[in-house]
Amino acid sequence: MTTRSETQSTLTHLLTEIEHRNPAQPEFHQAAHEVLETLAPVVAARPEYAEPGLIERLVEPERQVIFRVPWQDDQGRVHVNRGFRVEFNSALGPYKGGLRFHPSVNLGVIKFLGFEQIFKNALTGLGIGGGKGGSDFDPHGRSDAEVMRFCQSFMTELYRHIGEHTDVPAGDIGVGGREIGYLFGQYRRITNRWEAGVLTGKGQGWGGSLIRPEATGYGNVLFAAAMLRERGEDLEGQTAVVSGSGNVAIYTIEKLTALGANAITCSDSSGYVVDEKGIDLDLLKQIKEVERGRVDAYAERRGASARFVAGGSVWDVPADLALPSATQNELTEADAETLIRNGVKAVSEGANMPTTPEAVHLLQKAGVAFGPGKAANAGGVAVSALEMAQNHARTAWTAQRVEEELAAIMTSIHTTCHETAERYDAPGDYVTGANIAGFERVADAMLAQGVI
Repeated sequence: MTTRSETQSTLTHLLTEIEHRNPAQPEFHQAAHEVLETLAPVVAARPEYAEPGLIERLVEPERQVIFRVPWQDDQGRVHVNRGFRVEFNSALGPYKGGLRFHPSVNLGVIKFLGFEQIFKNALTGLGIGGGKGGSDFDPHGRSDAEVMRFCQSFMTELYRHIGEHTDVPAGDIGVGGREIGYLFGQYRRITNRWEAGVLTGKGQGWGGSLIRPEATGYGNVLFAAAMLRERGEDLEGQTAVVSGSGNVAIYTIEKLTALGANAITCSDSSGYVVDEKGIDLDLLKQIKEVERGRVDAYAERRGASARFVAGGSVWDVPADLALPSATQNELTEADAETLIRNGVKAVSEGANMPTTPEAVHLLQKAGVAFGPGKAANAGGVAVSALEMAQNHARTAWTAQRVEEELAAIMTSIHTTCHETAERYDAPGDYVTGANIAGFERVADAMLAQGVI
């Protein structure tokens, strides 16, 4: 039987190969390291996972699509962006994962997101594979007409690679209801099919699901609450710092407030706001969702309880809970030191890989409950899968039913991660629990389906 040290040596060699075969993709390297460095115990215990090159296949996408996206702005100038879709693993079901429109998007970012999505989707138990896509297009400051022309051009290439039984994209950073609408319209136009299940995050009047916009933020708060319950606490009366001011952050704040916590921050690229009375959701939604403005406008209009801090770090604000809900690697080792010094009890990731590996290590060493994104923010993709189920049945569920399903899924994910960590002698380590539990589900399916 292979020892744990021999297995770790094999995995370390594989990580070196990943870096060699995927140069200049630091985000993907980071995601692969974060998962593979926790797998030695399970591979040592179940050597069948090592024999058919299973892990080597797992870290190599089944398909990577890169294409140009030409479009005209309102002045008639032609722009050319780059589009991506990485279909990473379909052992459990059709590829499922969002589209991100942001200048930072490149192949390495999409591969990191797609790799994370494999395990996140597996943890939901809903039969969906992992994928991700997007473009380096920036919708910020663009007119609706420009966004429509870009989306139509993007879908003109993407449509041939997706379908409700093949690959089902959704939204992510820069892709909300407006963009999904334009993308779906072009897909319908090209294919001559009303295939509602090809995209999720649709409008509620044409195939979308209630609670989908709220799901990632709601789910993250539910996961944080479950971690606190393990420690004999609840959210009532806790102070929370939240980063970001997009969809995930807004509904994280909403659910925190509903469960009795006081969310006192939000942020964007210009800086952050601290509101000692608690974030006024109606005002924040007006500024970010309607006016598409910046968070400094919130402080100006909120009054004496709020202040805007240009630059700096939202993690400098003392709180019981921290919920990073913006983007990858936003919470650094120095930020973790500050949070620990200020007495943080739990950190739960609403964004994808927002905490650096060094910061994760510090938080865990300090005894802070840490919920990794692949578990804590799985609520969004879970409700996307529920939207697919509604589409297949040509029906629509009530908000209450969707929210009950979401709560049950997040409870199940927490239980699975917690019990798996204990099974592999890592009690309380949700990173190890999430990685191993997600891996086992995907690996068993891959073994059953042969070397493909």
